[in-house]
Amino acid sequence: MLALLAILTVIGVAGFTSLGIWQIERRAWKLDLITRVDGRIHAPPVAAPGPAAWPQVNTANDEYRRVTVTGRFLNDREALVQAVTAHGGGYWVLTPLRATDGFTVLVNRGFVPPELRDAGARVAGQISGETTVTGLLRITEPKGGPLRANDPVNDRWYSRDTAAIAEAKGLSDTAPYFIDADRVVASPSAPVGGLTVVNFPNNHLVYALTWFGLALMVLAAGIFVLRGEYRLRRGLPS
Repeated sequence: MLALLAILTVIGVAGFTSLGIWQIERRAWKLDLITRVDGRIHAPPVAAPGPAAWPQVNTANDEYRRVTVTGRFLNDREALVQAVTAHGGGYWVLTPLRATDGFTVLVNRGFVPPELRDAGARVAGQISGETTVTGLLRITEPKGGPLRANDPVNDRWYSRDTAAIAEAKGLSDTAPYFIDADRVVASPSAPVGGLTVVNFPNNHLVYALTWFGLALMVLAAGIFVLRGEYRLRRGLPS
């Protein structure tokens, strides 16, 4: 019995301690991620990756990198993606931009409320002719939202799935990422850009302390029970 209690105590302490150490490692990884992303956001913009670089574009190295690209918006092929922002419910306006370098990239020009869903209601906010877009590179969001799948046939979008939107809109040579454009005040009816939320929850220290606390509790309980059992068997007073 004593041996079994000792084994269970060791297993419990080792298990909870391992989980605590894992959370400390996760915290170090998260802090490094926050530092890297913060550096990208505040760095000078670089040219948006062209087709030759697309196979290497990934979340770890490129998400939230400031980029810039010059081209012409294809306003007649925009997609509206359902969104909820600090401005309320509405839509992201994703407009293809045909870059002067010969490829297409979807640009999230920003948020519009339901009353500006139709492009005809925000003609003054449309950009024609060659323009330069600066913003944050974002990785594609395939398939749809947590509860609803994208419906390309009916042009209903719940995530910014670049491949699906490109196919539905008949676009070619489309980048596997999109750009969250900076805010540009062009017209009251123009989409509101610059609303990217960059937030990485970092509760790993709390979790680690919880696991370490449980390890100490198991250790204390194990010592208390083992001590009591030992003294009972020896006929010693409690």
